[in-house]
Amino acid sequence: MTNPGAGEAFAPIADYGFLSDTETTALVAPSGNIEWMCLPRMDSPSVFGSLLDRDAGYFRVGPAGVEVPAARRYIPGTMVLETTWWTPGGWLVVLDTFLMGPWHHEDQRSHTHRRAPTDYDADHVLLRMIRCVNGQAQVRLDCMPIFDYGRDAARWEHTGAGYHEAVAKGNGLELRLTSDLNIGFEGSLATARTLLKEGDTRFVALSWSEHQPPQSYEEAHERLTWTVHHWQHWLDRGRFPDHPWRAHLQRSALTLKGLTYAPTGAVAAAATTSLPETPGGDRNWDYRYTWIRDSTMALWAFYTLGFDWEANDFFHFITDMAEAANGHLQIMYGIDGRAELEEATLDHLHGYDGARPVRIGNGAYVQEQHDVWGAIIGSIYLYVRKRDRLDDRLWTIIVKQVEAALANWRLPDRGMWEVRGEPQHFTSSKLFCWLAAHRGAQLAHVRGDSERAERWQDAADEMHADILENAVDERGVFVQHYGTKALDASVLLIPMLGFLPPDDKRVRETVFAIADELTQDDLVLRYRATETDDGFDSEEGTFTICSFWLVSSLVLIGELDRAKALCEKLLSYASPLQLYAEEIDAHSGRHLGNFPQAFTHLALINAVMHVIRAEQAQREVPMI
Repeated sequence: MTNPGAGEAFAPIADYGFLSDTETTALVAPSGNIEWMCLPRMDSPSVFGSLLDRDAGYFRVGPAGVEVPAARRYIPGTMVLETTWWTPGGWLVVLDTFLMGPWHHEDQRSHTHRRAPTDYDADHVLLRMIRCVNGQAQVRLDCMPIFDYGRDAARWEHTGAGYHEAVAKGNGLELRLTSDLNIGFEGSLATARTLLKEGDTRFVALSWSEHQPPQSYEEAHERLTWTVHHWQHWLDRGRFPDHPWRAHLQRSALTLKGLTYAPTGAVAAAATTSLPETPGGDRNWDYRYTWIRDSTMALWAFYTLGFDWEANDFFHFITDMAEAANGHLQIMYGIDGRAELEEATLDHLHGYDGARPVRIGNGAYVQEQHDVWGAIIGSIYLYVRKRDRLDDRLWTIIVKQVEAALANWRLPDRGMWEVRGEPQHFTSSKLFCWLAAHRGAQLAHVRGDSERAERWQDAADEMHADILENAVDERGVFVQHYGTKALDASVLLIPMLGFLPPDDKRVRETVFAIADELTQDDLVLRYRATETDDGFDSEEGTFTICSFWLVSSLVLIGELDRAKALCEKLLSYASPLQLYAEEIDAHSGRHLGNFPQAFTHLALINAVMHVIRAEQAQREVPMI
């Protein structure tokens, strides 16, 4: 394979495989080409960036002259990707993974970990294992890192006496390529080629830290086996119902774990930046950060599936941010906890399939979004409910966040969709302020502070009445914001958050209105772009999280058959590897936006578990 030039077609977003060691992530195209990888963290500058520009770096291992694989899958229960090729003469299998190893910092402390160390740790090694299983196949390795988002080409040099190890330096990194192939250089390209016959094997390892890569195929295989067992043992900790949809729950759990930055516990919204929400358009954002609003749903998903450690790590990251903010909580943070996420454009990159601009950073971090207080109080409520105790540190955070909600709930904001038009009195923002006050009052009772409990519940009741007076139209349907008739999928959270009971007529009418009027081919839009001042003129695809919210809402209002049918349809839109981007084009089924998307997988878990539990409850009803 030659350098993927500017004219070469991009793979569909849904066709990429996702790799992670919970510190670094990568996307692998069907051709075996790693087209997105940032070092040393998932939000660092890219080393392989051909996902956003065909000349921004790539790393391919595969058969020469054949790019389309015969099959791809994850080794069951793991983050190890297996790609199989048929070639004119033989069959070739490549296994790709980031190696996991035991905890490395026994003699000195890690400089990045804030959470409690576990028994395992990232090895900081990308391993690619090659095996000819039948006949013979010509194999080629091409590794062209270009540091700093495609701005700094690598300069390779050999180390050691032979041709099996090479080093490239740039942007403060040192990449080490180790292989039992003979590596040569063509400018900034490290390359190797060989003919493999049935039973022949080779390995390639790319490493970037003091942790040593494998030095032989036998060592590589041993460490691969350790990694496979690590992921399978991790998944074994979960609670998964014996149901046909269990595989979707397990892949979603693995994906969420892969999007978790282990040193802090933060869950990144996605592994990528600037994958377009509109083909060729400008709705391109950097999602390699953590949003406070994701916290409640993330905790619910992790706790529901039995991954309490991951839930608690994310919870402690969120409370670390809240404590440091001293009452001025941002809507989002870096996965390392940094507060400044200054937005910039990379004008030298052509963008995925020509979608520009390419953005890094996210200017939404300075927006006023009033859902943030309800999200963190809701998270604390879930955490405390698991323990039935409330310590002084959490109580201090609760008081500051609830009081902030009470002080600001009457003001307009940008809403949970981060619109860049004029601020409005968004219904979802008022709903989350209500949640902050209502859950805060319940937590105050746990604390034994009856004065605050009464005052906060009075405020919650006032917010409740205000929403019912101003956010419901003449049909009895909840609208996007005060003073409009436009619909918004965020109001599907009303029954899920307990604002009104599911059998309330206004809830039912709202769910039906969104299902009938805010959908394309049954898939839900977050809003109609023509009815919302979001700062852009372009259209967008259906928001998959909102479609899964509709499934959950339909279950809650008793429409189980309709919910099951929609859930089956949504699961059929999963990528070949059971992954989801942010959006789906309802007409083509094409995935749009950053990938894989944590919020989508969180909503999938929520929806699938709602359906499964409703089915179980239905079976338990005795027959008359």
